[in-house]
Amino acid sequence: MTCDEKIRSNDFYDVIVSTESFDRIVEPPDCVQPIDDTYSVFYYDRDRVAPLSIENYTYSAIPKCLGLLDTTALEVSGILQLQTQPALSLKGQGVLVGFVDTGIAYENACFRRGDGSTRIRAIWDQTAEAQSEAELPEGFSYGREYTMETIDRALQSGNPHEIVPQTDEDGHGTVLASIACGSEDLSANFTGAAPLSDILVVKLKPAKQYLREFFFIPETAQVYQENDVMAGVAYLEKKAQEYGQPLVICIGLGMNNGSHSGAGVLSEYLNSIGGRWRRCVVIASGNEANARHHFTERESPGKNGGGTLVEINVEQDIPGFYLELWARAPELFAVSIRAPGGALLPAAASRNIAHQAFSFTFENTRVEIDYRTVGRTRGDQLVFVRFERAVRGIWTLNVYPDTTITAESFHVWLPMSGMLHKDVYFLKPDPDTTLTVPSAANIPITVGGYRMSDNSIYLNSGRGYTAASAVKPDFTAPAVGVQGVGRRENYLTADGTSVAAAITAGACAQILEWGAVRRRDLSLNSVEIGNILIRGCDRDSGRSYPNTSWGYGRLDVAGALETLTGS
Repeated sequence: MTCDEKIRSNDFYDVIVSTESFDRIVEPPDCVQPIDDTYSVFYYDRDRVAPLSIENYTYSAIPKCLGLLDTTALEVSGILQLQTQPALSLKGQGVLVGFVDTGIAYENACFRRGDGSTRIRAIWDQTAEAQSEAELPEGFSYGREYTMETIDRALQSGNPHEIVPQTDEDGHGTVLASIACGSEDLSANFTGAAPLSDILVVKLKPAKQYLREFFFIPETAQVYQENDVMAGVAYLEKKAQEYGQPLVICIGLGMNNGSHSGAGVLSEYLNSIGGRWRRCVVIASGNEANARHHFTERESPGKNGGGTLVEINVEQDIPGFYLELWARAPELFAVSIRAPGGALLPAAASRNIAHQAFSFTFENTRVEIDYRTVGRTRGDQLVFVRFERAVRGIWTLNVYPDTTITAESFHVWLPMSGMLHKDVYFLKPDPDTTLTVPSAANIPITVGGYRMSDNSIYLNSGRGYTAASAVKPDFTAPAVGVQGVGRRENYLTADGTSVAAAITAGACAQILEWGAVRRRDLSLNSVEIGNILIRGCDRDSGRSYPNTSWGYGRLDVAGALETLTGS
């Protein structure tokens, strides 16, 4: 088998490995896909290695699965003012806007120039099998790359998909790309935020079946692997270097796995890319505020000598689910579990690194608990609890503090909406700290959503702050009833914070055109652009800022540039 076949095959495990750990790898991999100088992905034949588990592979090494964050925006965000102001006319010219998503309907007119040629510089279709090494993107061992020349040749033919068979079966990537940088259509009164920008696209391959089974993800859910997202971002960065252009990356995907503190493999990688010169990463905050998938103890846990009860309602019998409890170092916690019928799994004697497995006889439910310290910089505690064949009823975690050095609280997250077979939720949820991962990353711009019709918050918009108390989201953008273009070239409206991220990505392309392309400010990166946009945000006089819902206010890129230039 070729590396391409192994990478796409469900018969091979994907393992994320940091380069500093290479010398500790005992079993040589069957294939290796480098991401950058810090991370690589090793692929192993499942028949010759240990079964997948936290105990066997560590938490960080197992790719998590990310889902889609969706279900007259440009004017209120100040974008049209910058497009139409004669002295500025900022439309993203010379800037690349990249999407790591479900693909793109490349034949749509909104991704073409006036002469019919494509504005898409390249597409990497991870789902396709390369017929030769020449079709592989440079530096990657799987998928198929389509260049601008190939796309133009396809568009000029009678049947474009015979030459470039890439399609966007879902339409999510197409809608985001159209909102961020769709070409102007005067007859439909439509334009993207950066209609003259160049476009880069990565079509993610679906997550492998073995990961779906490990995380109990329903077959109906569209999910994508963490390592493929990282590879997609690496591809966009390579192409931007090749073309010598500034780059904005739009991430409209998320998950509830991770500490939500800005740490973690994917978040740290996006920090690395977003901090580079002429680079900007924009991430949606997610739509989890009202999902009842987050619990936290706001007071000192166990202050009365006992534990904290965390009650989880499972509405119907399901194949299984999992939860993650995270505590900031140096604190440590232990958990016991009580089944709906009253049987108790006591807390483990060791809380730092331990594994427990227990079968509840009457419920016929198997529970595994893994205690780990996770992270290269802090070593926060993770308690990963996996319920197999979970029966309906109230499952109760009793969380006991092992150390009380700082009296820090803990957080517990259930999987993101759409990644559970049936409704599973906390009886006492907390809507704050519901940002999906990787939107808690420190350096990228994190965008929440609001409703334009009455300037009210989009109720599902993921809220801050991060578990490390950093201010996120940075600000909000329109997220309800935003006009875009579908995969069949139909105009539609879309909701969700990934829509807000797409609008913001277009605004960032305008700022990069002003600063990097027109050479007015050559030091721009995600941090600098984020600060520029924060200073220009619209803020209501009766509300204090920053806050967990709005961040620093509502996006107004025209106001931001006015503040920056003093004009």
